[in-house]
Amino acid sequence: MKLPKESLLSELLNYNVKGNKTLNYGNGENVWMHPPVHRILGWYSRPSNFDLKRNVWRLNQISQIIDNEIYVKGDPAVSDLETLNRFPTLMDANLINRNGSKIGVIADFLFDMKTGKIKYYLVSRSNPKIPGSSRWQLNIENINDQQPGLVFCESNSLDDLSLIKSSIKNEFFQKGKKIIDRFDDMKNIASDKLENWLEEDEDINQNLDFKQKSFYNNERSAKSLRDKREDDPWI
Repeated sequence: MKLPKESLLSELLNYNVKGNKTLNYGNGENVWMHPPVHRILGWYSRPSNFDLKRNVWRLNQISQIIDNEIYVKGDPAVSDLETLNRFPTLMDANLINRNGSKIGVIADFLFDMKTGKIKYYLVSRSNPKIPGSSRWQLNIENINDQQPGLVFCESNSLDDLSLIKSSIKNEFFQKGKKIIDRFDDMKNIASDKLENWLEEDEDINQNLDFKQKSFYNNERSAKSLRDKREDDPWI
């Protein structure tokens, strides 16, 4: 099966690693990368939950991917977790904005399967291990500096980044905000219509009141004069 051109790190780690003679090396556990140039070199897998050893793989050892299994060629480099934890990585690093405040955590990245070049990072608002949490795209050009556990960017907040995947909570918040905005618009429209109606009604009442008064006065004057004529014998 032809390898995909690009892949997420989370997808790579989700595959079960298999070698020649159907040897099972377990699922991927973490990445082996070179942060200064934003490139992934490989990853390592854990044979079993009780094994303290880790199998380290280069990216160019991948031969094919079938379903949920990734097949590798050659043998792995065997290491231990204590040594691997010393490897530099940007995964789970805190994202710091231009004001020096934490705005998220590096949760994932998209990379080229052939060269290992990282296209962009994905940022989580809080704990990236929470299922279904939102992801924002952090471009390489937006990164100012990086230190162990810290990534500094030009943005002020996550709202400045593109939302790649929205969580249920975030979608509910956005839909709720749209409903509130729509309700406010409807309320403003209704208020404007009511004000216009009241103004028109006030004008009508004023005109009607004027006409009624004029008619009433004229009729009364005419009636008074007629009554006088009938009652006064001299007229």
